[in-house]
Amino acid sequence: MEAGYKIAVVGATGAVGTKMLEMLAETTLPIKEIKLLASKRSAGKQLAFKDQMLTVEELVPESFEGIDIALFSAGGGISKTFVPEAVKRGAIVVDNTSYFRMDPNVPLVVPEVNPEALRTHQGIIANPNCSTIQMMVALEPVRQKYGLERIVVSTYQAVSGAGAQAIEELKVQAQEFLTGVATKDIDANILPAGSDKKHYPIAFNALPQIDVFAEEGYTYEEWKMINETKKIMEDEAIKVAATCVRIPVVSGHSESVYIEVKDAATVAGIKEVIAAAPGAVLEDDPSQQIYPQALNAVGQKETFVGRIRKDLDVANGFHMWVVSDNLLKGAAWNSVQIAEKMHEMGLIAAK
Repeated sequence: MEAGYKIAVVGATGAVGTKMLEMLAETTLPIKEIKLLASKRSAGKQLAFKDQMLTVEELVPESFEGIDIALFSAGGGISKTFVPEAVKRGAIVVDNTSYFRMDPNVPLVVPEVNPEALRTHQGIIANPNCSTIQMMVALEPVRQKYGLERIVVSTYQAVSGAGAQAIEELKVQAQEFLTGVATKDIDANILPAGSDKKHYPIAFNALPQIDVFAEEGYTYEEWKMINETKKIMEDEAIKVAATCVRIPVVSGHSESVYIEVKDAATVAGIKEVIAAAPGAVLEDDPSQQIYPQALNAVGQKETFVGRIRKDLDVANGFHMWVVSDNLLKGAAWNSVQIAEKMHEMGLIAAK
């Protein structure tokens, strides 16, 4: 490896961790060394990186000695314990869990939207929720041009957002349904939320619950979208409502987004600013049935936007459909992109 940064990937064997490794293989960051970290039971496994095999090591506080950048995606409990250990040893942490997102001292960053927030970091940068990230990529250019008063979003989220075991459970359940197993006999152990009391099949189903329920009848996933949007856009006045739904798609989150803008806008004008926005791709031609689809977004780093149309009853209201690969832009790619942006801005230096 060339001279450059020493990078640690925490949770390297998970659904997002493996994607982080893929994104690091494509990154513009100069990399000197990559260290793969995971639980004791995963230690010793080998993962491919470019033309070599890297061995996974057990995560311990001393793992971060000499590390410049640490990418975390191993759950909030791990981040709570080990992020301070990494920072104490001089690493800059990009954390993909929800643990630090609403900490006022931790910037919450989508590089296309609020890169300047990186300048305020104190060793930790939080990666937003996957469904929030893609919505921000689509809406920030609209906000910059026309202002935003209100957002109402309904999500159609893939099971990969719940991890590799959820993907496997979907596949097993689908096979059971197709072979005639009765619904009551379908085994469900993970969704809608692993830590909740009840679990339901996801195959051929739609579950209007992601994470556990919190205040006012909203789930934590919905509160994340509401609170993170206000923090990223630095505007507590924006009205935000969210309904988050898990559907039987392996990867690729889709969102139906309704917005109310402050200034006079047209469909053509909104299409124009989205088409010109970094990280966004306009796919919008109803005459040819062209619109974003989850299947087409898998493996892509961009956020795809289409079905842009004016609300028929609200003068300043518009609708759109937003799709992105939740494991890439929604997690792994956004994390690596944050590190790239910090390098570009001169906010990080190799030891």
